[in-house]
Amino acid sequence: MTISLSVSTALRRVAPEFVGGALMCDCVTASSPTPPPLWEMITQESQALRREYDVLSLRRRKGILETRETYRRAGLDPSRYRPSCEQLARRVLQGKSLFSVGVAVDIGNLVSLRTGCSVGVIDAERVAGGRAVLGIGRDDEPYEAIGRGLLHILNMPVYRDAIGAFATPTSDSVRTSITAHTRCLLVLLNGYHGDSSAIRSGLDFTAELLKQYGAATNIRTFLY
Repeated sequence: MTISLSVSTALRRVAPEFVGGALMCDCVTASSPTPPPLWEMITQESQALRREYDVLSLRRRKGILETRETYRRAGLDPSRYRPSCEQLARRVLQGKSLFSVGVAVDIGNLVSLRTGCSVGVIDAERVAGGRAVLGIGRDDEPYEAIGRGLLHILNMPVYRDAIGAFATPTSDSVRTSITAHTRCLLVLLNGYHGDSSAIRSGLDFTAELLKQYGAATNIRTFLY
């Protein structure tokens, strides 16, 4: 299957430099347990992050900094609605344990730790209409976030399909989350820093991980 992605004028107003990266693939093992070698990579990446940052300096990291600035320009408090890239890294820096969810989601977390960008890991077959647009959240727009319940997404960057909102830089949605029935993945790298080469590198890293640990096939990547 194919999903087209585009960026709305409303999003460009608050994030003119945005570069998005997308990876689609077939992956029948998306929800399988994460093998020890992959978890060791996550551990090593966590250790590298601790050597370079602390909780205070983290917000100046490339990727996190620009995502926070986008939130501010859109009218959000980035410390109240922390982007997932910052949430994950802060947890590591605070010495808290990361929880293994499954191959696909854990790969997304590893890519986020490596790149500093929010990474969405989506069940592509749950994206309605074959098209998604990155825009700005509206008041009273329904959104059930993974692990957070109902999330107020007013002014938040948000991906929408034919049904409605399904992903934000703060949290993916329950509606398009990975399950035991997932067979096709859509991975989204949100480059609010505008560095297309960094996003391409992140996509290549994601593809390598999915091939090695997720037995992924038919991998396609593109920028939007």
